[in-house]
Amino acid sequence: MPALFNKSLDESANKSLSVLAVPAFNDNYLWLIHDGRLAAVVDPGDAQPILAALAAHGLTLAAILLTHHHADHVGGVQTLLQHYKVPVFGPAGEAIAGVTSPLREGDTATIPELGLSLSVLDVPGHTSGHIAYVAQGQPWLFCGDTLFAGGCGRLFEGSPAQMVASLAKLASLPGDTQVYCAHEYTISNLRFALAVEPDNARLVERMAAEQAKRARQQATVPSTIALENATNPFLRYLEPSIIASLQDDGRLSAKDGPVAAFAALREWKNNFK
Repeated sequence: MPALFNKSLDESANKSLSVLAVPAFNDNYLWLIHDGRLAAVVDPGDAQPILAALAAHGLTLAAILLTHHHADHVGGVQTLLQHYKVPVFGPAGEAIAGVTSPLREGDTATIPELGLSLSVLDVPGHTSGHIAYVAQGQPWLFCGDTLFAGGCGRLFEGSPAQMVASLAKLASLPGDTQVYCAHEYTISNLRFALAVEPDNARLVERMAAEQAKRARQQATVPSTIALENATNPFLRYLEPSIIASLQDDGRLSAKDGPVAAFAALREWKNNFK
């Protein structure tokens, strides 16, 4: 694990529940929502860091929440189930071993032991059945690999039109909603954002702030929806300055529509160095 992840746990509290960040692999964040006694884990790609965090904080696992089927998000489920017999919430549109409560938009994931309910949104694009969880009564969004701090997920299974619609749902959440995404990609994402929208003063300010966090070995997530709307090019792809950048780079013509602009931006990011 890189040096920047030596600080193994980062915690933010809200009322009686807290969200604990558990780093895994090279750049993943696994999330534990807990009340000091019981916990629900979001996207446990690796069981061992979760088991260690539960032991270190005296927590007992009460539920597992999954956003999509990729191994770095579900790889620890079976091992955790060997230790804890708990419900497993996951996307109804994807086949994931161990899921006991398949969910789609309009459903609610309820974990009574924590007094926690989460509304479910369908957010396809990164994968075809990807879902996100919005906590009820808490300003928390658990969005897997759909929305990142400063970026969005690659389109492995879904279409640009699907991702546009998915991101629009997330962008419309209250501005103070905290964005608990699953990877520490922020600096790379903002480097691209600055190439696309160099005159965005808020973006320049954000890059400096996030770089300072990383220098202190601090996580750059959660972000907020307000910050993403102000600085994330994938939520700002129709801004005149971004359209101009795409056209100046020969990636978009004047006759192309909004989805084509988003697709061109995502393709640019795919190959950005």
